[in-house]
Amino acid sequence: MRKLVIFLKGYVKESIIGPLFKLIEACFELIIPLVMANIIDIGIKNNDTSYVLKMGGIMILLGFLGLVCSLTAQYFSAKAAWGFGTALRNTMFSHINSLSFSEIDKIGTSTLITRITSDINQVQTGVNLVLRLFLRSPFIVIGAIIMSFLINVKLAFIFVVVTILISLVIYRIMSSSIPKYKEAQGKLDRVSLIARENLTGVRVIRAFSRQKDEIVRFEEASNNLMRTQIMVGKISALLNPATYVILNTGIIVVMWFGGKTVYNGIITQGEVIALINYMSQILLALVALANLIIAITRATASAIRINEIFSITSKMKEGSASLQDILPDDVYEKTANCPEVEFRNVSFSYDASEKKALSDISFVVKRGETVGIIGGTGSGKSTLVNLIPRFYDVTEGEVLINGRNVKDYAFSELRKEIAVVPQKAVLFRGTIRENMKWGKKDATDGEIYRALEIAQAREFVDAKPGGLDAEIMQGGKNLSGGQKQRLTIARALVGQPKILILDDCTSALDFATDARVRKAITTQMGDTTIFIVSQRASVVKNADKIIVLDNGRMVGMGKHEELLESCEVYKEICLSQLSEEEIMRK
Repeated sequence: MRKLVIFLKGYVKESIIGPLFKLIEACFELIIPLVMANIIDIGIKNNDTSYVLKMGGIMILLGFLGLVCSLTAQYFSAKAAWGFGTALRNTMFSHINSLSFSEIDKIGTSTLITRITSDINQVQTGVNLVLRLFLRSPFIVIGAIIMSFLINVKLAFIFVVVTILISLVIYRIMSSSIPKYKEAQGKLDRVSLIARENLTGVRVIRAFSRQKDEIVRFEEASNNLMRTQIMVGKISALLNPATYVILNTGIIVVMWFGGKTVYNGIITQGEVIALINYMSQILLALVALANLIIAITRATASAIRINEIFSITSKMKEGSASLQDILPDDVYEKTANCPEVEFRNVSFSYDASEKKALSDISFVVKRGETVGIIGGTGSGKSTLVNLIPRFYDVTEGEVLINGRNVKDYAFSELRKEIAVVPQKAVLFRGTIRENMKWGKKDATDGEIYRALEIAQAREFVDAKPGGLDAEIMQGGKNLSGGQKQRLTIARALVGQPKILILDDCTSALDFATDARVRKAITTQMGDTTIFIVSQRASVVKNADKIIVLDNGRMVGMGKHEELLESCEVYKEICLSQLSEEEIMRK
C-alpha cells in the first residue's frame, strides 16, 4: 500500500481534513462519560433536576457536534478515496497501454481487467476506511485508557491488558487472511477469464452445443472461488467473537473490582459508570478497527497485485527519430528505388516459447512495391509483418525502414506512417465517420469517401440511414463480416500511409470483391509499399515480390513465375488451390 500513497498527492487537503474531523469527533465522544459521571455523582445524588437537565443538554450538544464532524470527515475522506481511485485507475490504464504485446500476452487480458476494476475498488475502499477510522479508533482506545488512568490507576491496567490481548488477536487473524485474500483475487481472475471466453465465443459454443460443458467449467471455477472466500470469511469471522469475549470479560472484571472500590470509598458510582462507558467505547472502537483491518487486508492483497503490474515494464525502449528525420518529403520523392523495408537475418520467438517463430529471414522491399506473403497455417506470416510496425522486437537481426533500425524511431512516428489491417476486423462503438478518423484525426469527408471507394465500401455506407453518421454497435455487431473488413481497410487507407499491411483481412469477401479491393489499392495508393498476407495463391500471385514461408523459414522469394520453377512449397500451394489455367493466367 505504501507505494500507492503517491496517488493521494492531489488530495492532501482532503486527506488531512477527514482524519482531523474524526479526531475532533472522538474528543467529543471521550468527554461524554465524564458528563454522565457528573450527572450521577452530582445531579442524581443531590436530586438536582436542573443540573441533570443542564448536563443532559451538554450531552446532546456534544452528540450533535460529533455528528457534524463525522459527516464532514466522511465527505472529505470519500472525496480523497475516489480521487485516489481515479488517479490510480488512469495511471494503471496508461501503464498497461505502454506495455508491448509480449508483456500483455504474458500477463493475460482477464487478469488485467480484474486488477484495473476489482482490485482498484478494493484498494479505494481501504483508503476510504483508513482515512475515516485508522486514526479515530486508536485515538479512542488510547484516549479511553488515559481517561481510565485519571479515574483509577489500578482499574486502568485492566484496560491495558484487554487492549494488548485484542491487538494480538487482530494481528494473528490479519497475518492468516492476507495470503487467502490474494489467493481469492487470483481465482477471481480465473472466473473472469472463463466469463470473457464464453461471452466473446458464444456463437462457437452454441454451434458445438457446448453450453452445458461451459456451465460446468464456470461453476467449478466459481465454486473454487467460493470455497476460498468462505475459508477467508471464517478466519475473519473469528474477529468479532474473539474481541467481544475479551472486552465483555474486561467489563465484568471492571464491574467486579469497581464495585469493591466504590464500597471502600476510593471512587464514586459515577466514575464506575464512566469506566464501563470507556470500556464500551474501546469495544466499539476495536470492533471498528477489526473491520478496518479486514478491509485493509483485502486492500493490501489487491495492492500487491496492482504493484505487480506496475513492476512490469516494457522491454521495448522507444526511440526518438521520425521518418522525416531520415528522409524528408522532398528527398523521399526522389528516392523511389531506395530500400523502404529491409529484414537482415531476422529471427524471432515469443516469450513463452523456446521454439523460434521466425528463423534467419532476410529480404529487401523497395518503395512502392507490392509484396505477397504466403505460407501454411502457423508458418509465421502474421508474426513477420508484426515486426515492421514494431509490435514485437526481433530476437536476432534487424528490421530497417528507410535504412534505419525500427528501434530508433518513436512509436507514434513509426506507426503514423504504417497502417495495419489485422486478421480480425475490429470496429468501435460510434459513427462510421468516427471510426474512419482513427486513420487520420482531421480527415475530411472527401478523404474518407475516397478510402471507402478504394475499399469497395462506399455503396453500402451510402445505403445506410445517415451515411457516415450511421451508428456502429460495439464490435460492429450490426454489420456483416465483409462490411466490417471493408471498413477496417478503408480506415487504414484514410491516412494514406507510406506502408500498408493487409494481414489476411479479406477472408470474408467474395473473390470478385476481393479482387476489386486489391486492384483499387495497388492502382490508387500511389507509391505506398504494400504487404499482403494471405493463404490464397490467387491473392498474392500478381505481387511484385512473393515471400514464401514454411515453419518460420523463408523457403522462396520472387515473382509468381519464378517461384513456380524454384519453390516446391509455393508450387504445391498453387496446385492445391488453382487450376493450371489459373496458375498461368496473369
